[in-house]
Amino acid sequence: MSGTPQVPRLNVFRSLDQIYAQLIDDSRGHTLVSASTVDPELRPKTAGLRKLEQAKLVGELLAQRAKGLGMDQAVFDRGGNRYHGRVKAVAEAARQAGLKF
Repeated sequence: MSGTPQVPRLNVFRSLDQIYAQLIDDSRGHTLVSASTVDPELRPKTAGLRKLEQAKLVGELLAQRAKGLGMDQAVFDRGGNRYHGRVKAVAEAARQAGLKF
C-alpha cells in the first residue's frame, strides 16, 4: 500500500492513551496533513471525553485539513490494527467529513 500526492495514504497509529492520523505521500516520504489527540487545536476539546469520541474528533479534523489543501481521496492504512474501536472511529469520522477511501 502506497500513497501518492493525489491519493495519499491515511495512516492511523494508536497508543494506549493517544491516537494519531496522517496523510502521507510515499513517493516523496512526506506527511501532508496530520491530526492527533495531542494536537494543540484538539487538546482542549478532548478533555473529559472517552477515547472513542476523541478518535472521532481526530478523524474530522484530519478530513477538514485535507479538504483545505484540496485533497478528497486517500488510501486507508490501519497500521496493522483491527478495523475496530478507535481505528474505525477515525475512518468513519473522516468519511463523514468528506474524505473518500
